[in-house]
Amino acid sequence: MNHTSAPTTSPATSPADGAHEPGLILRIHPADQHPAQTHIGAASLELSAPIGENTAFNVGSVAKQITAYLCVHAARNRLLRLDRPVGDILPRFRIPGVTVSDLIQHRGGIRDAESLLSLAGFRDLDHYTADDLLQLAYRQRHRAVEPGSFLYSNTGYLLLGELLKHVHGAAGLQEVADGQVFTPLAMTSARFKNDPREVIPGAASTYRPTADGWLHQQAPVTLPGPGSLWCTATDLDRWLDHLWHEWQAPSGCALPFGQHISYVPSDHHPLTYGAGLYADPRPKRTAVFHYGHEQGFSSAAHLTSSGLRVICLSNHTGIAADHVAATALTDLDRRPEADPGEVLRRSLQQHPKPPLAPLNRPNLDAPHMPLGTYACEDVPGTVRLTRSEGSLYLWRRGTSDHLTRTGPTTYTAEGYTLTLTASPPESSMFSPDGFVLDLDRAPGLHYRQHRD
Repeated sequence: MNHTSAPTTSPATSPADGAHEPGLILRIHPADQHPAQTHIGAASLELSAPIGENTAFNVGSVAKQITAYLCVHAARNRLLRLDRPVGDILPRFRIPGVTVSDLIQHRGGIRDAESLLSLAGFRDLDHYTADDLLQLAYRQRHRAVEPGSFLYSNTGYLLLGELLKHVHGAAGLQEVADGQVFTPLAMTSARFKNDPREVIPGAASTYRPTADGWLHQQAPVTLPGPGSLWCTATDLDRWLDHLWHEWQAPSGCALPFGQHISYVPSDHHPLTYGAGLYADPRPKRTAVFHYGHEQGFSSAAHLTSSGLRVICLSNHTGIAADHVAATALTDLDRRPEADPGEVLRRSLQQHPKPPLAPLNRPNLDAPHMPLGTYACEDVPGTVRLTRSEGSLYLWRRGTSDHLTRTGPTTYTAEGYTLTLTASPPESSMFSPDGFVLDLDRAPGLHYRQHRD
């Protein structure tokens, strides 16, 4: 693979310029041309260390395309059959009929285990590991959606990491990725972090703004497979260059690795999803990409059929990398020679402000009437329902969610819907026998009243 010379770097002035606020890096690299790159803000506020070319970011779900590629590579080397049931390789996995390709395409119906953590009693600042999430995955016995339906699942990619360790006889996903991708492509910064104590050279920290100043956003969590890949924009560019040359190989397929993994309808019409990549298959707009949001970091890696790569990595929770990348692509479509510094300035000016917190919050100091304690076989622990001032509340992790009634038996809170198994009478003494929780990425959780 041919590697380009050092990128040109242009300055960009903004409120996040210098080392007083976190920021981001934007890299634009047309095929067979020199890359252009700009960066603003601090990698570390504590050290007043600016973001630079060698700053490593957690790229989150952008890592999925590399995990999927490692599965395709193992299939090419006859170490793995993509149509093989997952349970044949991982005996503790109990959902029948789910294949390796189902996991890659998010068609396994596996509930996202991270979505279940709060139901299992984990708090926002608790440390949890890949093993904690795998235990939640192995509890599941049935698909959460119909076979063939798309349900985005980080847990599916966590299981792919376990599969790759097994078929390669490796100690971890990093060892597999080093041998098959990172070392051959000279991606010297790339690292699947599997221990929160591990030191990543040049790593950025991530921050969120508050009325009292900046706070650290990331928690000590490592999820090799679906995320926890740290690397620089330069090394991510090397991967996308390799991906483009694989795409251009005489395979007769319109999208990367389509001869191994088909592209299926995704959760964002008209986009499809294949080997760890969303795809826009429309003529003259053909491209593959993925975005990542992990512990306050955001990332975007976009590759067009012409070989244009646009990469954005952010450690500022108020600046979304996918928004910056989308602005860059729009500008480049209109003006292919657009300066990346000007593109970055425009994208920051257009960045939408975060929504204001609601002013009318429920009174949590009012007395609560217990209605019952409930358990689900797919999630350890219990949750509680209470009533206060005519409203229902769901308690988990010792805190409560105010439920807004949206139908005769349905209630909503942030990120989920609760449906009672029977219509409640007007009596305030009503104690439901059970309910179904449909979380965004973990639907169909049946809770029944738990009695000691």
